[in-house]
Amino acid sequence: MTGHELSQALRSGKRVYGTAILSTCARWPEFVRSTGVDFVFLDAEHVPLGRETLSWMCQVYGALGLPPVVRIPSPNPYQACMAVDGGAAGVIVPYVESVEQVRALRGAVKLNPLKGQALQAALEGEEELSEETGTYLRERNKDHVMIINVESTHALEALDELLDVEGLDAVLMGPHDLSISLGVPEQYDSVRFQEAVHLVIEKAREKRIGVGVHFSSGLEHEIAWAQLGANLIVHSSDAFLFQETLQRDLDRIRSALKD
Repeated sequence: MTGHELSQALRSGKRVYGTAILSTCARWPEFVRSTGVDFVFLDAEHVPLGRETLSWMCQVYGALGLPPVVRIPSPNPYQACMAVDGGAAGVIVPYVESVEQVRALRGAVKLNPLKGQALQAALEGEEELSEETGTYLRERNKDHVMIINVESTHALEALDELLDVEGLDAVLMGPHDLSISLGVPEQYDSVRFQEAVHLVIEKAREKRIGVGVHFSSGLEHEIAWAQLGANLIVHSSDAFLFQETLQRDLDRIRSALKD
């Protein structure tokens, strides 16, 4: 799958499957590919990944046909530029709450390498790009996917406006931060949290924008949200799945051996 194919799938409502990758082991990408995932999520917000290491990971996963989507540390267009310049197929941008943030990120992801006053004029609609430049930028950036995290009540309040920004491919809910912002920390079965998730899914799909939740706390929730329309399935992470499986298996072994 290419970044363009990932974007098309997200917008059309087709489900795409991925997981967060923390391991930098050289053999890991082939193991990941063998699982049948469609893309990988590389988290540079919460994981201490240097720029060079992150670029190597992007290049390898991209070469294996798994578009690497990088969560940058903050809603900063320069960080988005660095990610795509390093080989990312797209970015996930944390804690976005304003149209201005999304518009600036569009410039970094969808209009790269246009910069400065020319970029600002294009983003604000003050100046149209020439037909030749527009065609060039669309072709150059066709494999770049733009996804924003919805993680706060302020983002929920601005959701309609955020979804209307040109170039947005998907929204990804951060359940931990969102639950805290809603006043129900880690209460993923609470009415308030569930209502918020349902609202985001409904509004995103109405706009033909991909939508998902990065979740590690229960398959039942992921399946239920997918049945409601969520199509960006980011299941857990390699580290959490390793811990979960190893702990479960050791518990079974100890129980069988009566340790």
